Amino acid sequence: MDIETLKYPIGKPNFPNIIEQEHINAWIQDIKQFPSLVTKEVSSLTANELNYKYRPDGWTIQQVVGHCIDSHMNSIVRFKLALTEHNPTIRPYEEAQWAELSDTVNYSIKSATALLVGIHQRWVFLLEQLDSVQLKKTYIHPDGNELVSLEQSIAIYAWHCNHHLQHIINAKVFKY
Repeated sequence: MDIETLKYPIGKPNFPNIIEQEHINAWIQDIKQFPSLVTKEVSSLTANELNYKYRPDGWTIQQVVGHCIDSHMNSIVRFKLALTEHNPTIRPYEEAQWAELSDTVNYSIKSATALLVGIHQRWVFLLEQLDSVQLKKTYIHPDGNELVSLEQSIAIYAWHCNHHLQHIINAKVFKY
């Protein structure tokens, strides 16, 4: 399998130009289901298996889970900033460096999945409360000075969940 397919196993993000409530509902469901799907994939893995990578020079399963925790915690903050400020500029973080920190590479997978469950419960609770006006609120991502609406952000994070779930599945198969 080529590196691009290993890197983007479900393809790169591709979202509709017009976002309907049905899209949002489906994306929220993807976000809601993600922790249980991850837990199912990783809960019985050994320490050695948690070190499998989905591609050469990619992250281990352990790092993917840790990255999702970091990313999704940041997402909640981004949503809250957009809901309480006018077009706030969000703060990016060094994902690759965070993936090397001890709370990512050495944290118990059982504790990591429990944390992921808790984060997603809180996040989904917030997402399910958003009305049509709130969904149009925006933040600025400084990489490219891109204005992102919360409805677009929901799409991005639903894709992110499915993208990394497939990385975990692939790592168990390819064992890089």
